[in-house]
Amino acid sequence: MTHPIETDALIVGAGPVGLFQAFELGLLGIKTHIVDALPHTGGQCIELYPDKPIYDIPGTVATTGRQLVASLLEQIKPFGTGFHLNRQVNAFARQADGRFLVETTAHSSASRSFLTKTIFIVAGVGAFQPKKLTVPGLDAFVGKQLFYHLDGEADFAGQKVILVGGEDTAVEAAIQLASSDAVNVTLLHRRDVFKAEPGKLDAMRSLIATGKLQLCIGQITGFEEKNQQLMSLQVTDVDGKPAPLSVDTLLVLQGLSPKLGPVGEWGLAIERKQLTVDTEKFQTSEAGIFAVGDINTYPGKKKLILCGFHEAALASFAAAAIVFPDTPTILQYTTTSTVLHQRLGVVHENKQ
Repeated sequence: MTHPIETDALIVGAGPVGLFQAFELGLLGIKTHIVDALPHTGGQCIELYPDKPIYDIPGTVATTGRQLVASLLEQIKPFGTGFHLNRQVNAFARQADGRFLVETTAHSSASRSFLTKTIFIVAGVGAFQPKKLTVPGLDAFVGKQLFYHLDGEADFAGQKVILVGGEDTAVEAAIQLASSDAVNVTLLHRRDVFKAEPGKLDAMRSLIATGKLQLCIGQITGFEEKNQQLMSLQVTDVDGKPAPLSVDTLLVLQGLSPKLGPVGEWGLAIERKQLTVDTEKFQTSEAGIFAVGDINTYPGKKKLILCGFHEAALASFAAAAIVFPDTPTILQYTTTSTVLHQRLGVVHENKQ
């Protein structure tokens, strides 16, 4: 049995606020690991608006979700934060020494546990889960021929790939795959209407016009298998006519939907599917478990990234009292504190 990973703080959620939470904890010398259900960092910033401008990040005239996440990842590099992506947090149990044993699972790998002094739930509006196909029996091929995320290292050379979806992520993936002459790609959507940036739509239409990308309008209503191998899909068009469509790999990118998930079963106080917190520590009804960002609620709550940053700072100081119970936490400034400079890896030139 694998021993649990021991840490001072476990952050559930790798969106912008979760990443900044790791920064604030790192400044206070608190060792941190991050778990996220998605296979990449960035949360809804990357999933919903990676390239759209954001205008209300302090000190930044304009940035995109992608740029913001990249900056936050760069900012926390000095702290060596551990990342555990594509992993769902399931349950926790308070131990005799006051720490939490947290269990996590992943679809394609073994379960993993963490032994942590504090937990930070920074999961936005919940853990994002892919919108799945509802065709009976298809789940048997998940992880084999059916995938709900595009793995950047996946090799589809020589394969017939059916890509299902009509939003930005699906359009971008279709362009990426169709740009390779070694892959036979068909984009399948229920109607010939796609939601994506104009430039991406133009690129998609150009690939369709040149025959590098096939377009199929309809919905999957059945499938054929042979020797436990997915062979073809039954696609029904807008007129109700079914037709077979051969397939080697089925990639479904229909978007994501947030779900509170197992956190909703942890016995924490909840109001309208959000965790209630105080505004001094941003602690939940369970001591040592904090909720920051869109997942929490309190009087006057505003769902803004900058508000999440503020909450992360206060929650970090509250956690420091738990992690270092015998050491008073002193407010220090990054402009002048040599301790913070050491933690950040700031190098000072020797004065003559």
